[in-house]
Amino acid sequence: MKKTNKKQTAFIFLVAFGLTAPAPASVFAQGTAQGTPATEIVAVETTGNVTTVSGTVVPFKEVALAAQVPGQIKKVAGREGDTVSAGDVLIVINDDAIQAQRRAAMASMYAAEAELRNAHVQYSRELLSPRSGKPTGMGLPSMMDSFMRPFSGQYAGPNDPWMRRYADLYGQANGLDGARSRLMQARAMIEQLDAKIRDTRLIAPFDGVITKKAVEEGDTVQPGRLLIRVAHVKYLRIQAEVPVRLITSLSQKKEFKARIDVGRIIKVKARVAQVFPVADAARHTVTVKFDFKFADNNSTGIRPGPGAYAEVLIVDKHAGAAKLPTISRAALIRRGSLQAVEILQPGGKRSLRLVRVGGPAGPGRVTILSGLKGGEKVILHSAPIPATQQAGGATNPVQ
Repeated sequence: MKKTNKKQTAFIFLVAFGLTAPAPASVFAQGTAQGTPATEIVAVETTGNVTTVSGTVVPFKEVALAAQVPGQIKKVAGREGDTVSAGDVLIVINDDAIQAQRRAAMASMYAAEAELRNAHVQYSRELLSPRSGKPTGMGLPSMMDSFMRPFSGQYAGPNDPWMRRYADLYGQANGLDGARSRLMQARAMIEQLDAKIRDTRLIAPFDGVITKKAVEEGDTVQPGRLLIRVAHVKYLRIQAEVPVRLITSLSQKKEFKARIDVGRIIKVKARVAQVFPVADAARHTVTVKFDFKFADNNSTGIRPGPGAYAEVLIVDKHAGAAKLPTISRAALIRRGSLQAVEILQPGGKRSLRLVRVGGPAGPGRVTILSGLKGGEKVILHSAPIPATQQAGGATNPVQ
C-alpha cells in the first residue's frame, strides 16, 4: 500500500511539473500558429560603427530682454507659453522721472533757440550797420575819430580800422556759433531721453513664445536684470556636443538620422546647420547645430519642444566596416530580458533561438550581432518589438 501511494505521489508530481514548467522551444514553436506563417530571409549587409551623440532640442533663436533703465514694472503682457507677435509690447517700466527730465530738456532747447535767434540779429546788425556814434577813448563821438586818430596814434600806438571791424564781426560770429552749439546740446539731450523712454517698453523682436517671465507688476528693477525671454519655436534645432574625431564626418547640409524622446521615440532627419569653429578644451567636443524635419514615414503628429532629449547617429569614418545579418523588427520575440527569433527550418519545423540585437539598419530593420547567419528563414510576427525596448549594440549600419 505504501509503495502504491509513493507511485501515485510521484505521478501527480510529474503531471504538475509538466503542467507548470515552460515548454521547450520546439514545442512552443510547433504550437504557436497554424497554416503558413509569414517569413523573410536573413540578409547580410555591410555596416559601420555609428556613434550615438546626445543632444538637446533648442529654439531656432532666442533672446533675453533685460532692463535698460531703472524703475518699477508697470505692465507685464503674457506668461510662459503665450504666443507673441513681432512688435508686441511685453514689459512696460514706469517712466515718470524720465518724462520730467525731458520736459526740462525741452525748456533748455527753447532757451537755446531764443539765444540763437538773438545771436543772428546781433551778427546781422554788425554786418550791415557797424557800431557808429559809440564814444571813443577821447570822450568824443566816433565821427571825430578821423580828426583825432592821427594825433592819438602818436601816443596810443597804431589803430587799424579794418582790424577793429574784423574783430567786431568775429566776436558776433563766435556768439552765433556758441548759441548754435547750445541748441544742439539741448536737442541731443532730448534724443537721449527719448531713447530711455523707448527702453522702458520692451518689444518682441520676432514672432515666438514666451519661455521665461522673471518679473511681476510692481517689481523694482535695475539695468541689466533679466525681465523676459522669448524664443522662435516655429523652427527647432538639435544642439549636440560632437567628439572631435567625428567632425570629419560632418559637412554643411549633410543629413543624419536622429531620434527625439517626447514620451515616445520620434525619428527625424537632422541636417548640419552650424559647426562651431572652436572645440571645448576640457571635453574635446565641438558644438554642432542640426536643423531637423520629420521623416516621411514617421509623421506622428507629435511636435517636440525646446529642452527635449535627442540623439544623432553619426558614422565614424575611422571605424572598420563589417558584414552583419539584418532582419525586420517584426521577427523579434521578447522572452523576459532576452530577445529571440523563430526560425523556420527545412521541412517546416520551427525553433526558437536567442539573438543579440545591434542597432537600426534602416526603416523597421535591425542588425543581429550574434545568433543568426545569412540565408536563414525567420518568421514574422504581427507585433514587432519597439526600438526603445531593444538592447542596443555598438555596431550600427552605415547611414
